[in-house]
Amino acid sequence: MSEQLAYVIVTPYSLHKSRTGGILSRLISRTGLDLVAARMFGPSAELVKHYSEAIVSANDPQDRKIQELIRDYILKNLAPDPKTGKPRRVMTLLFKGEDAVRKVRSVVGNLGAERRVGETIRDTYGDLVFNDNGEVRYFEPAVLAAPTPEEAKTKLQLWAKYSDKEGGVLENAITYAPGETPQRTLVLIKPDNFRFPTGRPGNVIDFFSRTGLYIVGIKVLRMSVADASEFYGPVREVLRTKLKDMVGGKAKAAIEKDFGFSISAPIEKDLGNILGPIFGDNQFENIVRFMAGRAPSELPASEHNNPGTEKCIALVYEGVGAVAKIRDVLGPTDPSKAPPGSIRREFGSNIMVNAAHASDAPESATRELGIVKVGENNFKNVIEQFYGKS
Repeated sequence: MSEQLAYVIVTPYSLHKSRTGGILSRLISRTGLDLVAARMFGPSAELVKHYSEAIVSANDPQDRKIQELIRDYILKNLAPDPKTGKPRRVMTLLFKGEDAVRKVRSVVGNLGAERRVGETIRDTYGDLVFNDNGEVRYFEPAVLAAPTPEEAKTKLQLWAKYSDKEGGVLENAITYAPGETPQRTLVLIKPDNFRFPTGRPGNVIDFFSRTGLYIVGIKVLRMSVADASEFYGPVREVLRTKLKDMVGGKAKAAIEKDFGFSISAPIEKDLGNILGPIFGDNQFENIVRFMAGRAPSELPASEHNNPGTEKCIALVYEGVGAVAKIRDVLGPTDPSKAPPGSIRREFGSNIMVNAAHASDAPESATRELGIVKVGENNFKNVIEQFYGKS
């Protein structure tokens, strides 16, 4: 069977209730598909109208009344807030693989009066409540997904059309109390979470959800060697200089063991000064290789700007005290020193393979966001490359 593109739209209510991580975990681990793009949207009334018009379909296995409920839900809950005029946050996830549309829809599930507890995303996170007269009292679909490859194509091309203007890192989407000053910070869900289809990326996002912050940007990222080198550039000089004493001590111990003579303190210091920068450069190459798939020395400079082979998810979180709140949940760089309940203690292996990165200061966030470019529209590029430009 040929490859397909499938989408899942996470509704504003699911985002508000911080259910994003749980939804993503199920989609990745239960479908085995490749998450190839993701984008935040603040849909206009025009986009919402066009999307809603394509919802009711004879090809959808759901009852027509349920389809009409979903259409009406979209019109009411995805359009800008009529009271404030602010856009509502919508997250669109894009998956690729064989039989992708069916696999996604089977994990998403259908809505109906007869529901199985926890079997699908909608079983767990959606609601369809009737009153005693059989009328719908409350309805929340949790996510939206196309029933067929043909409808997936039509709807994805629609969202791609609006993705430049209405997607990216959202502005003015959150209401704050007077006197509150929000911050933005960057999070990278690192490549060690994507070695095979697993719920780990979503689980990490779940941990961050307890900060009470808002996701306003998301991007599936394959960091180039050039970007990884720039991103971790400040670490390079630290590795070259601050590890000299450690390197000198290890060199002294190795020489004394293998050659059987003592090394004086001045010579140990000289060994550190000579070997420390070399060791630091080697460690820096390892970091870049981990994030991009290749080290700078392993490919010609002309290829340093090409997308890497390793996958990350880049997230922009917004809220009061965002930098400190995210860092607190993340934990220190060394997982062995991270407190219980922190991300790096739960998911990290060592100082480099430690599950996630988060900006350590507002200034760092500004610099890092400029490198990662979460607002860049690779969502549209994936759709156009797959279907061709419409």
